[in-house]
Amino acid sequence: MRKHFFVLAAIIISSLLSTASHGQAQDSTAKTMDEAIVTATKTPIKQSQTGKVITVISKEQIEKANGRSLGQLLNEQAGLTINGALNNAGTNQTVYLRGASIGRTLILVDGIPVYDPSLISSEFDLNLLSLNSVESIEICRGAQSTLYGSDAVGGVINIITVKKDISKPFDLKAMVSAGSFNTYRGHLQLYGKAGKFSYTGRLSTVSTKGFSSAYDSTGNGSFDTDKYNGHVASLTLQYQLAKTLSLRTFFQQSGYKTALDASVFTDEKDQSLESKNKMAGAGFQFLKNNVSISGNYQYSDITRSFLNDSIDRPGFTIYSTDDYYGKNQFLELFASIDMGSGFRLLQGADHRFANMNGQFLSISMFGPYTAITKDSVQSQSSVYASLFYTGIDERLNIELGGRLNVHSRYGSNPTFTFNPSYSINEHFRVFGSYATGYKAPSLYQLYSSYGNEDLEPERSSEFELGLQQVHAKFRNRIVYFNRDIKDGTDFDYMIYQYFNINRQKVNGLELETFVQPTKALTFSLNYTFLNPEESSQSRISFKDTTYNYLLRRPKHQFNLRASYQLKKDIFLSASAKYVGKRSDAGGYQAADAELESYFLLGAYAEYKFKKYVRLFADAQNILGKKFFDIRGYNSIPFTFNGGISFQL
Repeated sequence: MRKHFFVLAAIIISSLLSTASHGQAQDSTAKTMDEAIVTATKTPIKQSQTGKVITVISKEQIEKANGRSLGQLLNEQAGLTINGALNNAGTNQTVYLRGASIGRTLILVDGIPVYDPSLISSEFDLNLLSLNSVESIEICRGAQSTLYGSDAVGGVINIITVKKDISKPFDLKAMVSAGSFNTYRGHLQLYGKAGKFSYTGRLSTVSTKGFSSAYDSTGNGSFDTDKYNGHVASLTLQYQLAKTLSLRTFFQQSGYKTALDASVFTDEKDQSLESKNKMAGAGFQFLKNNVSISGNYQYSDITRSFLNDSIDRPGFTIYSTDDYYGKNQFLELFASIDMGSGFRLLQGADHRFANMNGQFLSISMFGPYTAITKDSVQSQSSVYASLFYTGIDERLNIELGGRLNVHSRYGSNPTFTFNPSYSINEHFRVFGSYATGYKAPSLYQLYSSYGNEDLEPERSSEFELGLQQVHAKFRNRIVYFNRDIKDGTDFDYMIYQYFNINRQKVNGLELETFVQPTKALTFSLNYTFLNPEESSQSRISFKDTTYNYLLRRPKHQFNLRASYQLKKDIFLSASAKYVGKRSDAGGYQAADAELESYFLLGAYAEYKFKKYVRLFADAQNILGKKFFDIRGYNSIPFTFNGGISFQL
């Protein structure tokens, strides 16, 4: 298998070089695309000055995703699978980056980590964020534990909401849309700048009647629809106290309520989940000469309440509630110093505090039963530093960094990163990295009724090597990566307790291509290949075994989009998505079930009316393909959404 893997890589690299040589003959004066990014080094830097693999989703791309969720947009990117993004609204959005398991991709909002300590792997629920509130997204793939700490094993996704183009005292932006399954979306944004003071306020809502979450395998059509209602409200204030010092404070309140079905292939007419999140914080940035100093504090709490009121229906359980509470606090201070002669030093420290508890109540024919997840706390303090070097006419870039994590339970754990890149000429660049990662078990995995206080922290290492080619009308990037994880956390279905698996190895290949044959026409494509090996417990016999696949993560997937600016005011695009065969758990002591591959088509159209008004329409799964991303649960059929946006 490994031989076939490297043959495939060689073929793709050869194709890239051939295409690039042809392009150089066509346009030897081509200029490279070199967007500024912040996630690679925590401070603004050009993409050509880092060897990290970063994909930027721009504001323009986000505006052309009207009618879609944040999870659906992320699901179209290289290396990413958002399991649940193509299911009914309110479904858990499980993030798999480069095949890494749940909770191994760190979500950032404006560079600050966000978590839910009450969830099994302390991941963050993407349903609590609105795509309409996002200015841009940076996806940094590969182990990033040195800069961002625990959980950044597969990489980080930085969701940026800060507006940079504020110039007038008052601006307004609004959007309304309607679509299939009685889906309605609304968004209102007010922002402005007066002297040294600027502000941004946003409100987003979505409601849908939805469809049945569970799949009716009997075909009798008795399953009811599962509705969803959600909202996000936020306010950001910024004040330029001095030319060198800016202050910022922010608040966000979000929540949703969704109907749930009982389990795979099983309907439930009176079960629901309500989730609420509050985030608030403040920060500052000092810039003078060659020194940048930044500090941030954020508080966040989340409540999740499950209710199953079956008092009017026959069955074992009459009534049940399952309530969770999680709280986070994050504090950081870091500085970037330009030392001259091509050297720059980033150094910082952060502290993370997490707290959670839970309570379960069930009333059945045998009487009441309660289970309590005791109030539990863990914290982690870290210091880190990275030295960046740029030399040889800015063609060579090197990062060497390390972090020391001091965990309240697991003590000291170091991670490090070595990341060089070299521009062969203005069109070709090679890059590579070797980085280690670290993830401590979650509070739920340690202290819940299924917890195991003997769990060890997970440790990983990742190697990657890539080639990037950039010309005026086309660019390509190909990356090979190899990740090795030891002591990963999994669930033992024989004794109903979490345990450490032996090992997980993943070889992978990512290809990103962008072509613009004319000014009006563009094509973008990405392809991801995963070749995993996981030594764990058999899901049938509970004995040690080796799996050559990862649950719900396909070995092959690609995304293709063609866009055309028909006239100055008309924009059209078509998209295609292919997801290869993959497996899902087949049930208790049952063989894993194979999910069939699928191919989806989508389309988007936009018309600018006057200067400030846009009409748009979006269609997904145009062919009405029946497919499953989660065994026993429905995925989206053909869906249509249309609306209007207005901006002063």
